[in-house]
This record gives sequence, structure tokens and C-alpha cells, in this order.
Amino acid sequence: MKWLVLLGLVALSECIVIMPLTKTKTMREILREKNLLNSFLEEQANRMSDDSASDPKLSTHPLRNALDMAYVGNITIGTPPKEFRVVFDTGSSDLWVPSIKCISPACHTHITFDHHKSSTFRLTRRPFHILYGSGMMNGVLAYDTVRIGKLVSTDQPFGLSLQQFGFDNAPFDGVLGLSYPSLAVPGTIPIFDKLKQQGAISEPIFAFYLSTRKENGSVLMLGGVDHSYHKGKLNWIPVSQTKSWLITVDRISMNGRVIGCEHGCEALVDTGTSLIHGPARPVTNIQKFIHAMPYGSEYMVLCPVISILPPVIFTINGIDYSVPAEAYIQKISNSLCLSTFHGDDTDKWILGDVFLRLYFSVYDRGNNRIGLAPAV
Repeated sequence: MKWLVLLGLVALSECIVIMPLTKTKTMREILREKNLLNSFLEEQANRMSDDSASDPKLSTHPLRNALDMAYVGNITIGTPPKEFRVVFDTGSSDLWVPSIKCISPACHTHITFDHHKSSTFRLTRRPFHILYGSGMMNGVLAYDTVRIGKLVSTDQPFGLSLQQFGFDNAPFDGVLGLSYPSLAVPGTIPIFDKLKQQGAISEPIFAFYLSTRKENGSVLMLGGVDHSYHKGKLNWIPVSQTKSWLITVDRISMNGRVIGCEHGCEALVDTGTSLIHGPARPVTNIQKFIHAMPYGSEYMVLCPVISILPPVIFTINGIDYSVPAEAYIQKISNSLCLSTFHGDDTDKWILGDVFLRLYFSVYDRGNNRIGLAPAV
């Protein structure tokens, strides 16, 4: 019997590919430290409005905010393999990295892909454009072999950026989207779907454990779940639509008082943002409730109040998920602390890394559901 258990564990471990992730400073943090955040936001707002008006064919992801991407891992593209540092992002579906022919300053400080050096590369003339909430990339569609750990996707479509804005201080080279095909650039297939198609993964499941440690300890699991990373059982939540990792939130409360989602609302479970985003009005109410004051484009509190602030409770599918003050308030100096709630012009919420560091998350494409459980 012991041998059967051991063989089962070995078989399970062989089915799951576990990728180490590194927590980096976000671009928001880097720009804040340089006192450049407010001017960057103003410049980007002007640029984005101009660019979106001039090119209606852009694939638009207004909720994707590259300023707040924090967890990165390594993949390789091409033959021989060239390594890139990417964000594994559940809020988008495309893979892109900078081309050696990219003319933007941001590309000069990141790893670029030289297609002349790959024997498996295939170029197209199709444009590949993505507009994010805080950045943009213009490029061309290409195909090549992409490796995530021991997983290999051959003839994988991806974008090569020739021009990009808003990524100058990015601690990553590109983005690897893990959402549904409907969010991808038309006519392409996301890498997770391609891996399924090619039989590279045994189960259409992936999972994230985002560690509370400063840099290391976080992982992405592909093809299965290692249950040692969470406590108790997984609570499964159906996705709202089979288009993205959106779920329904019953309500948001503090001290027993409903402060958001009074009649239910949708939330994107998003590994690609570090904050908790929501509609401007309820987020402003939360800032008032925790005595946060506007400080440029952000909200701050005096650090000593953390000890008396109540948790924010997200009730999802009938289960309460508590986010304590020490999680939603981040220290940036000896006296000033940052509220991680961010108001947007949207009717949706985004549960980013502040939430996901507390709760291990599983993304089940086979059953169109998300599993949550307290992280170890």
C-alpha cells in the first residue's frame, strides 16, 4: 500500500508543472519612489486617449493596468531558446515580447527577440496591437516554439512589439495571458489553449500561490494542483461568462455594514494587478471609512491606524473572504501607509494580489470555475 501511495504521488508530481515566480516592485512603486507617478499618469492619459481615437482596430483591455503587475516568471521563445521575463496574467490572453526591431526606449532596457536567430520562427504581416489601461504595444503577429518549464508549445502565435508606451520602468519584458480565447487578438490562440490542444497538459487547470514573502516562494502550477499550498478544501465559484475569469460577488462589507456590491457585482480574479480596484463611488466610501486621505493619485493613511481598522469582507458564492487591514494597507514610510483600494470608471471590481496572497486560486477551464482556499 505504501508503494502505491508513493507511486501515486510521483505520478501526480509528473503531471503538474510548477513554475517559480518572483515578486518584483511594480512600476507604480518605482515611479512613486522617483516622484514621477503623477506626471506619468497625466502623460499616459493623454497618450491613451489620442491612440485609442486614432486606431479603432486596437485590441482594448482598459482594466489591464501594467503599472500594477508584480509577479514574474521565465519562459523561452525560439530555437535555440531565448529567455524572457513575463507576467503570467489571468486578466488577458495574449503573449507578447519586444522585438529587436522595436524603436521605443522601453525596448532598449529589456530583453528583445531576434527572429533571425531562431530556426523555428515564422513571421506574418498581420498587425498585433494591444491597448492597456496604462500602456500600449504595436507590433506584428509571429509564430515560434514557446517553452514554460518542461511544457512546449510549437508554432505558438505571439506578438512582437515594434513600438510600446508605458513600459519604460517595467520589471518584465512581456506579458503571457492566461484568460479565455475571446480576449485574445482575433485569429490567435492563447498558449494555455494551445498546450491543451497539443496534449501537453493532463488537466485544463492552472493555479497560483502568491507568497507573502518579499521576493521568492510564489509559484504557478500548470496541469494540476498541489494541495499542500492551501488550507482546508477549495471552494468552487462558477465564472460569470466563459469569456474571462469574472465571478459574482454577493456583497462587500466592513463591521457588518455593506459598503459595496449591495445587489451583487462582478469581479475579475486577476494575478496581473497588485491592488484591489473597484467603481469610484464605493471605493471612495471605503477610503472615507478607513480615514484615507488623497495624496496625489493615491490614498494614504497614518500607519498606526492599521491596528484598529476592520477587515474588508468579500462574500462570494455565500462564503466570506476576509481581507485584514494589514493586507489592504501597505507601509511606504515610517509614518505614511498606502490604501490598496483604487477607484476606476468601471462597474466591475478587480481582486488583485492583495486578495490573492491570502487565498490560493485555481482556474479550471474544463468546468469554467475558480477555486479559492486560504493560502498556507
